Order: sequence, then structure tokens, then C-alpha cells
Amino acid sequence: MVFDRNANILETLQMIEEDKLDIRTVTMGISLLDCADAQAEVACQKIYQKITQRAQKLVEVVEGIEAELGIPIINKRISVTPISLVAGASDATDYVEYAKALDAAAKATGVDFIGGFSALVDKGMTPADSRLLESIPRALNETDVVCASVNIGSSRAGINMSAVAKMGEVIRQTAEGSAHKHGFACSKLVVFANAVSDNPFMAGAFHGVQEADTVISVGVSGPGVVKRALERVRGESFDACAEAVKKAAFKITRVGQLVGNLAAERLGVQFGIVDLSLAPTAEVGDSVAHILEEMGLESVGTHGTIAALALVNDAVKKGGMMACSHVGGLSGSFIPVSEDIGMIEAAAAQKITLDKLEAMTAICSVGLDMVAIPGDTSASTIAAMIADEAAIGVMNHKTTAVRVIPAIGLEIGQMVEFGGLLGRAPVMPIHAESSELFAARGGRIPSPVHGFRN
Repeated sequence: MVFDRNANILETLQMIEEDKLDIRTVTMGISLLDCADAQAEVACQKIYQKITQRAQKLVEVVEGIEAELGIPIINKRISVTPISLVAGASDATDYVEYAKALDAAAKATGVDFIGGFSALVDKGMTPADSRLLESIPRALNETDVVCASVNIGSSRAGINMSAVAKMGEVIRQTAEGSAHKHGFACSKLVVFANAVSDNPFMAGAFHGVQEADTVISVGVSGPGVVKRALERVRGESFDACAEAVKKAAFKITRVGQLVGNLAAERLGVQFGIVDLSLAPTAEVGDSVAHILEEMGLESVGTHGTIAALALVNDAVKKGGMMACSHVGGLSGSFIPVSEDIGMIEAAAAQKITLDKLEAMTAICSVGLDMVAIPGDTSASTIAAMIADEAAIGVMNHKTTAVRVIPAIGLEIGQMVEFGGLLGRAPVMPIHAESSELFAARGGRIPSPVHGFRN
């Protein structure tokens, strides 16, 4: 028994030191429903007070766990109730002040990001939802750590195409507001279909109304661990590959559950979920693209990429669910272009295209993620990209998303630098043909017939 325990400790140390295993985020979810007030100024004060009170020890506790266990914990984050639900009770004509209250509270607690400047409009928009969407460009350009998300479709409701068209305009306006940074503010904005309410990852995190008042959730990482596991079965069958990934995911998730339980206990709040998603970075040895290439592809993007991704995504879920009773969030594999060194290299060499990325999103955890597109891309073209991704999600009962950055001032092939975990990305070509008449139709694309489950 002592030998087994020592072997497990040594294996975990190897995963940390050699395979770049880390906990990508510990995220505290906080309900703000009790902060609603008819006066916006009072509501913002309540929001600031509740967040700073609940999360005052979050960073201290997480850093203590990091030091105690020797496991790198990269980000500490907060997610809150979608602000359109809180601000709708107030007299505010726009919600930028709510975003500033979130920003101030996040900075006071020392976290890296705060998510929840959000609206859920998959079936229709209230006046509060409309005001939030209108506020997004200013909110993201006048704050530093606030993240926004909008859910525009679901398998149950269909796709709100009027909201899709509006979000095309919102993304363009957000990019133009940060033109001096090549549209950087768009890196903090995600458009979802089938958004989940317990996602600990940014920029799409928000705290669902069905959640407890305050919870701790964990987002794990570990592409390097999975790649190393596949290296050990090089040349063997896909059965062996699946088993290797499943075992690696089990070990990664165990580490995440340990961190989550400790953080929740020490903060005196409920433990939420572990999100199993393989979250890459722009560092060598931490790439989902390289995992797929390890399975025999000369380059990510070539024929066979989607099949390889399907195996990895499924095996990650199977291994993780055996390791933890409370799995949630997105849980699978992320393929953000700017945050994955293998994706960056493939996109720069034009070995992977937007069309291939779009096809991969039928399998992976999210969608067109951290993709730089030409700075002059029209709002209608962006809306059409959102509609395509939403259709994939709605028809397949899965979460899909769009986080694209119109790189103002840059052209196809040029590199845009985001810095930190957001990395860098080459500006990728898009289809030149217009989608303007398509985006202008408005209304709703009805839910699929298999969406009616009861």
C-alpha cells in the first residue's frame, strides 16, 4: 500500500513537472438575485458588497492549496448571475455601471476574471436583455476583467436569429472600441447555443439561477498528460488509445476534485463541479492539436482530424466521470486557435481552415474559439458564423459557441498578439460572399423535432 501511494505521488509530480498538468481555474459562483433594486446605484452597491464579502478569501485560500499540494492553479475567477436578470428590476437605461461594479469587485478580491455580464435570449428578448446587449461594447471596453456572454439558441427553443443579427453588430462595435488593440475586447465575449450554467471557464462563465447561493467549481487542464499517455501506446490500436486517454483523464480529474473539495471546505461553501475540458495554452507541450497529431495525423486539420477528436473527447468524459461524481461545465476538449501552439502553427501554415474548425465543433466542447478574422469583416458575416455554430449545437444537443476577434487594422496572415493565456493567432481567411440578406431576415429558426423531449 505504501509503495502504491508513493508511486501515485511520483506520478502526479511527473504530470506537474514534465507534462504541464495544472488546475486551469478555481471559480466561485455567486448568486446576485438578492441584489436587485429599483435604483441602479443601490443595486451596484449591493453587488459590490456581496461579491467582495463572499470572495474576500478566495485568492488566499486557493494560493494556500497551491502551495500545500504543489499543484499550479493558474486562474482564480468569479461567475455571477446573468446581469440582465438582476439589472432588469432597476431604472437604468444602460448597464455599463453594472459592469463597472463587477470590475471593481473583481479587482478588490484579486481574481483574474469575472463572468456574468450575460443574457439568455434563445427564445426572445426582454427590455433588460436588449439593454444588456446594447451595453456590451462599452462595458467590455471600459472595464478590464469583466467577461460577457449571450445565449442565442437552444435545442428546446431553436435559434433567435434576431438576436444573432444583433450580436454580429455587437461584436463589430466591441472590436471597433478596441481598434488600437486590434479588437482585443472581443476576447472577453462569447455567443452560445445551449449554454451551461455551471461553466467555470471564461469568457463564458455565468452562475445559473438553479445553482446554490455560492459554489466552488474547478476547471482542469492536462493536454500534456494526455499526449504523454498516447506516446506510450504509439503504433497500437485505437482501442489502446481510448484506454490510455481514459486513464489519464481519470488521474487529472482526481486532482481537480481534490482541489475543489479543499477550496469549498475552507471557504465554507458548496462544491459545484469539475469541468473536464482539456484546456490548452500557447506553450509547447500543452496542445490539444498535438494530441490529435500523436494519433497519426501529419497535421491537425487533415483528413482524420474529426475522428481523432471524437475519440479523445469521449475518452476524456468517460475517464473523468469515473473519477468524480459531480462533473459538469463543458467537459471535453477545447480548440481555441490562439491558445493552442499546435493550432497556431497549423493556422499560420494554412493547414487548418475555418470550415474545418467549424466541422470539429460538432465534436469538441465549444466552437469557433479565439479565432482572429480580418478586421473589415462585416456584422452580417459574423452573424452568419454565429448562426452556423448555433445550428450545430441545436441539432446535436450540445454546447457550441463563437468567440471571434475582428482584428482591426490587420489582414489575412498577419499575427495578432493577445498576451498571457490568450496567446496569439494568425488572421484567418473567411468566405468573401455576402450573408447580409440572410442575417437581415430576423425571427427564429424553429427547434428541431427531436428537441421536444418530455
